[in-house]
Amino acid sequence: MDNNFSISFKTTDDIKIPPKIVDQVIGQEAAVEIIKKAAIQRRNVLLVGAPGTGKSMLGQALSQLLPAEKLVDILAFPNPKDENEPTIKTVPAGEGKRIVNQAKARNMSALGGGNNMIIFLGFIVAFFIATYVVSILVSDQKNPILAAANQISGTLFIITMLIGFLFVLLMYRLGRTSLKTNVPAPKLLLDNSSAKYAPFIDATGAKEGALLGDVQHDPFQSGGLGTPAHERVVLGDIHKATGGVLFIDEIANLSPETQIQLLTAMQEKKLSITGRSERSAGAMVKTNPVPCDFILVGAGNPNTLSEMSPALRSRIRGYGYEIYMNETMPDTIENRDKIARFVAQEISKDTKIPPFSKDAVVEILNEARRKSNRKESLTLKLRELGGVIRVAGDIAVENKHSIVNRDDVLKAKNYAGSFEQQIAARYIKEKKDYDVIQVSGSRIGRVNGLAVIENSDSGLMLPIEAIVTKSMRKGSGEIIATGKLGEIAQEAVKNVSAIVKLYANKPLTDYDIHIQFLQAYSGVEGDSASVSVAISILSALTNIPIKQSVAMTGSLSIWGEVLPVGGVSAKVEAAINAGIKEVIIPASNVDDLVLSDPKVVKIIPADSITDVIEHAMIDNAQKRKLLNTIKKSLKIKHDKK
Repeated sequence: MDNNFSISFKTTDDIKIPPKIVDQVIGQEAAVEIIKKAAIQRRNVLLVGAPGTGKSMLGQALSQLLPAEKLVDILAFPNPKDENEPTIKTVPAGEGKRIVNQAKARNMSALGGGNNMIIFLGFIVAFFIATYVVSILVSDQKNPILAAANQISGTLFIITMLIGFLFVLLMYRLGRTSLKTNVPAPKLLLDNSSAKYAPFIDATGAKEGALLGDVQHDPFQSGGLGTPAHERVVLGDIHKATGGVLFIDEIANLSPETQIQLLTAMQEKKLSITGRSERSAGAMVKTNPVPCDFILVGAGNPNTLSEMSPALRSRIRGYGYEIYMNETMPDTIENRDKIARFVAQEISKDTKIPPFSKDAVVEILNEARRKSNRKESLTLKLRELGGVIRVAGDIAVENKHSIVNRDDVLKAKNYAGSFEQQIAARYIKEKKDYDVIQVSGSRIGRVNGLAVIENSDSGLMLPIEAIVTKSMRKGSGEIIATGKLGEIAQEAVKNVSAIVKLYANKPLTDYDIHIQFLQAYSGVEGDSASVSVAISILSALTNIPIKQSVAMTGSLSIWGEVLPVGGVSAKVEAAINAGIKEVIIPASNVDDLVLSDPKVVKIIPADSITDVIEHAMIDNAQKRKLLNTIKKSLKIKHDKK
């Protein structure tokens, strides 16, 4: 036992893994309770949250909680009244296979078991062999009697082959007639004879036919060679999920028409199957309604709600639950135990990697802290952690380690870097080679800002440059920002302009202020560059140089308060990779910071813009004058309060 875990273990082999999936879910306690209720009452569920937080696992847990004894088999029978309307029947699980076997045996019996055909064909083969042997033996003989015998045997062979052909044709016709008078064997569409649990069907990305069912095309539609319509019926995922769970991630990606069909299936608990392609012969076929009594577990990100069919969402909400997934959990000793158990679970599922030592699990725990981007929290984006676990295991196997150690995990962090992290590393290297990123000396109007690549946890160094020029007309000064700024970033620049006007020692109406986010080809969004923009403009206005060995991040209020931002750990890591020695961050973000090696960089917490100016700008008379001006403004503000 130590300060990290309450459970005692040397390796993950010592950690007990719960047998039920519902007990393996990490950090989603409220969702688990709802899933248990949904299993009892058969309610639909919509799970909304970031990728990798356990949405599909909750769906699997729900299916495991459902009773398997209520499952059924589904069969398709030919319809003697209309062959294009196959009849669908359901029977208890395991009965379907017996019914099909009985029907096949009955049809074989109607044909005499095929014995007559086999005997006659055997006779033809034997006669052919005998005739062939005789012809070989007498072919070289000059005796006229033997030659006549050879001709007779050849003639008999031809006559026998003709009789055999007529016999086979007769038997085929008799067989067709017999089949018409007997019930053909049905097709077993759904076989639950060996099912131990209710089905879990993942229909993510399924096309219309795969989701709703289809009837296969028949290229031989005439001459008695066609396949009967009931044998071409194919169940959709909604039918296969009968009695269990239908899971659809990114449910809003379904076409509006498919969403309405899905809604109909949920309401009626049955849906006919027809050919989905108008050019297919299957379009002529339509079954009677096929059972599809499933529990829908839909999933997606927050945008899913606005893109879903209102009717479908209303059905889920009115007859089920909506759950917003947790993305972090408190960094308590109980939850650290859960992270250790998660490592053991991932190893058990993978089956190809060795167990982790305790030190290796601690390193995974540190990665969970870093990826949470919040103080005293652990990430629940567990798929990303799982990637690190598997890469560390692969490294251990390659090095012939029987146990994954801490060094294996540290190496895995480099190998398991996301696509965005690889881009950021390459970007920093290339921009340093061409002096776009500078990490030494000082420059007027230029600051090393920090950002996070959109939809990732990868930090990026973002140089920002400002210059102040006389406007073309008196009183027409403006602030111009370039670099593919998003809506929030543009608003942040406007807020910064208000701060600059408040602290500047000269009127700005006669000046144009140009702000450039250098080579920000992928665009800039958010307000975490507010501090960097403000310092850049103030430097350009006052000619006070900025230290290029310093990088910074933070949002800024119109009164100069430095406000917290997201992704602070990733941003500082990007600064370290670029060679930065000091990083200014909001004071309220200090506890959020989790670094691989905290000693390689100096962290400077800032509460207000004066703290940033104090550490980022070169010390001179202009700097002291600027600080006095700002402090007076701040004093007026506090006096008004």
